[in-house]
Amino acid sequence: MISLRSVTKRFDGRAVLDGLDLDLAAGAVTALMGSNGSGKTTVGRLLLGLLAPDGGAVHGIAGRRRAAVFQEDHLCEHLTAADNVRLVLPRGSRVDAPDHLRRVGLVGDSLRTPARDLSGGQRRRVAIARAVAADADLLILDEPFTGLDVEAKGQVMDYVRTCARGTTLLITHDSAEATWFGADPFRLPPPREPAPHG
Repeated sequence: MISLRSVTKRFDGRAVLDGLDLDLAAGAVTALMGSNGSGKTTVGRLLLGLLAPDGGAVHGIAGRRRAAVFQEDHLCEHLTAADNVRLVLPRGSRVDAPDHLRRVGLVGDSLRTPARDLSGGQRRRVAIARAVAADADLLILDEPFTGLDVEAKGQVMDYVRTCARGTTLLITHDSAEATWFGADPFRLPPPREPAPHG
């Protein structure tokens, strides 16, 4: 079980998270939802160890392999699509990088194209394939399907649902995505206004 207990996180004096309790069941998908500014991305970064809580604690992440799709793709621009995925493949993996990319709809020349020359939708699919291919214990997906057309989105969501092995946190504003993954949404409260000074 991975959990946040009484977690508080402040930015510029404003509590984005204030006493948050959240459990991620092993091997399940949890859909984290909420309005803009409610702290969805902050939760993901806390679970990845990119941020530390100001109060409370994050339990169950020590020693776990973690992978993520951020709102930005963060690809290695000079590497091909296939080489971006090869960076994370576990030793002895029976599925190679082109197999992962084919499952998200990238074939032919696009496999050998440097990331910097791919379209936005292609880059998104490479980022998702790379995260899933890492075979992590905890997979954080922060608005991962943004920028995909309807057909590509369905194909990529099916790939994630079929191939992601560990615990998954899906950060989304779209309740249909939560339904697709069979996840009960966990809704963060709306952001609070900062306390007045003086």
